[in-house]
Amino acid sequence: MKARSLAVGVAAGAAVGFGLGLFLLRGRLPAPTLVVDHAPAAAPLPGPGTYAEALAAARPAVVSVYSTKYARSRGPVAAGGQPERGLGSGVIVSPEGYILTNNHVVEGADALLVKLPDERELPARLIGADPKTDVAVIKVEGKDLPHTIIGDSDKLRVGDVVFALGNPLDVGQTATMGIVSATGRRGLDLLARGDGDPGYEDFIQTDAAINVGNSGGALVDARGRLVGINTAIMTTSRGNIGIGFSIPVNLAAFVMKSLVETGTVVRGYLGVSTQDLDAGLAADFGLKDTRGVLVAEVTPEGPAARGGLLAGDVVTRFNDKPVTNRDELRLLVSQMLPGTKAGLGVIRDGKPVALEVSLGQLAENRPVAAPAAVELLDGVQVTPVSDQLRREFSLDADAAGLVVTANDRRSPYAANLPIGTLIEMVNKAAVAEAHAAKAALRQGRNTLVVRYGGTRQFLSIELAK
Repeated sequence: MKARSLAVGVAAGAAVGFGLGLFLLRGRLPAPTLVVDHAPAAAPLPGPGTYAEALAAARPAVVSVYSTKYARSRGPVAAGGQPERGLGSGVIVSPEGYILTNNHVVEGADALLVKLPDERELPARLIGADPKTDVAVIKVEGKDLPHTIIGDSDKLRVGDVVFALGNPLDVGQTATMGIVSATGRRGLDLLARGDGDPGYEDFIQTDAAINVGNSGGALVDARGRLVGINTAIMTTSRGNIGIGFSIPVNLAAFVMKSLVETGTVVRGYLGVSTQDLDAGLAADFGLKDTRGVLVAEVTPEGPAARGGLLAGDVVTRFNDKPVTNRDELRLLVSQMLPGTKAGLGVIRDGKPVALEVSLGQLAENRPVAAPAAVELLDGVQVTPVSDQLRREFSLDADAAGLVVTANDRRSPYAANLPIGTLIEMVNKAAVAEAHAAKAALRQGRNTLVVRYGGTRQFLSIELAK
């Protein structure tokens, strides 16, 4: 089970005081209009007195996964240390003995042992693993192997009852109950591995208790169907605080199919550089809101280019599914096979346009089209941080902002903003896009937060009035 620690800060007092000050300055505000329902609380909806029958179908297929890593010798003489042992969970999903679990449960293991609820212990072999989704597939051989029924994780709703099954803390198989707290959780950095790749996050969040050892176990709905693979918790103490995350089974099944058939994960490739919309960009492109993905650049001769997609288009739908942000589009494309035709709904010059694109194959080392440089100040051009710029200028993996990628030596700002400078803030506003940085600049004195190499500094510049 992966855990992410949280740091909690307190600033509520200052915020409340500031709000009261604004109230006193503005004078009396109009009274709020409240909609009040005075009826007594309704009796709870009738529910089943037990979920035992539903869980009876799933429990036999939830297994414990024990991994062993042997000490590696650095020379001709063996180190002689004790082997490292790990514990996780898994779910048998087919009568052939295929088991879904987490990559981090089996990563680096020299030997795998699976223990079934009926006390059978079977050696397992690794079929394949995908660190980008934290999904792994292992396989056991045996007779009369139990297996789960697969549900449709796309149909999960917030409030649906779910159960987390696994072997927490090696106490034995355990079932905990909760609800779906959220779906489509992204941007948690739970799958980031330090190379600038965020992985493919699309987590189901649940308050069903998940603890160490639950990783790779089953998230089951009220009908006993597998809907997720338990993966991580967010915690302040490595213990459960009711914020757990599971990989949707639809995503896990896609990864499993590819691993079994090809030994790797084959993903679709669109060939675009994209960015999320903010209110300013939405207004510039004539949109009513910020839902959609702005195409910043199209890779020449790539699938998107051949399908007619243009820089400046705003993608709003992908195969009849609404697209609200770039992470969502990236995930949808990744779950399509190369050669598959995908329908795109875009807004171009304020008008809807329908396109069809035949997807290519994503290569791990395929260059991504970089956003175009924009002149932020007279003679100073900037580009949003990308993986390529991180490598080129040795920026930290979490670096965010605008990189100075070109400047004119005759510019009055060239000396203070050399190529490679990372601009993080302009007048206290964080800037990740040139549009936001330009909007934050003002005539007269401006304060920038910049990084030169590994050093962060404040920089004051003046724009002519």
